Amino acid sequence: MINIALPKGRLGESVYKSLAKIGYECPELLSDSRKLVFENEEKGVRYILVKHSDVAVYVEHGAADVGIVGYDVIAENEPDVFELFDLDIGKCNLAVAAPKGFRDDNRETLRVATKYPNAAKKYYSSINREIEIIELHGSIELAPIIGLSDVIVDIVETGTTLRENGLEVCTIIQASSARLIANKSSYQFKRDSIEKMIFGLENK
Repeated sequence: MINIALPKGRLGESVYKSLAKIGYECPELLSDSRKLVFENEEKGVRYILVKHSDVAVYVEHGAADVGIVGYDVIAENEPDVFELFDLDIGKCNLAVAAPKGFRDDNRETLRVATKYPNAAKKYYSSINREIEIIELHGSIELAPIIGLSDVIVDIVETGTTLRENGLEVCTIIQASSARLIANKSSYQFKRDSIEKMIFGLENK
């Protein structure tokens, strides 16, 4: 049995479709159920539905053998896992955004609202900019609108939410897409099964 940590939401649904096509289907997962664990003994697969930001935690600690998570989460948290394969879906950018017309004069400490504090610190350290991190976990776009922060660092996919709130991208920090990651011990003991999965995803 191979245990897969699957992120809830659109990304997880897209990844499941790809996995189902290559022999890891679990029809019950598509049912209208509040269950979080689904398995298909015949196919030797068990899916664990978790919050996107928690996927790497489940994999790192061995609760799942493999998982699918955005590179943004990997870069932010640096989990002790193997990054095996770029699925080339869920593409987006980690970016700095600010109200239209904003210009950083570098005279005062820049207030940065984000749920990616480590990535933000690394970026601004690389350009020698002094910042104050304001860590938030929802509606990041609100922070500069009401004066809580000067800018935000957040994931941008289409930019629609930014535009609707009078914000625009200033700088792209890094690109992100969905990656297949594996627990290091699981990769050692279930390597053939995991490599078979990668081969299927590469050639689907």
